[in-house]
Amino acid sequence: MEDFIIVTMNDIPGYEVTKVYGEVFGLIARSRNMFSNIGAGFRTIFGGEVKAYTRLLTDSRQQAIDRMAAEAKKKGANGIIAMRFDASELGNIMTEVAAYGTAVTVRKKK
Repeated sequence: MEDFIIVTMNDIPGYEVTKVYGEVFGLIARSRNMFSNIGAGFRTIFGGEVKAYTRLLTDSRQQAIDRMAAEAKKKGANGIIAMRFDASELGNIMTEVAAYGTAVTVRKKK
């Protein structure tokens, strides 16, 4: 197992949860730039992927995961189970991305 593991499952096959620290989350709110908004407007007319938004959301998810993991490590955890994402729009100008899960300590089953 890696030093720190994050899974979307409720358990990790071959490992047992020895301590539960509770919910942890990482949150990021990002504004879109004017050029992305203009590009998105054209895409709604002509169709297709808005690559600037895809990049923005991918980066935002990774940063949310990193923040969530940092919070779990501060609590003493070596993993997160049941990790999920949530995203929403704030005022039509910002995107909020949250990663959340349960911080735990796990060990390999004997």
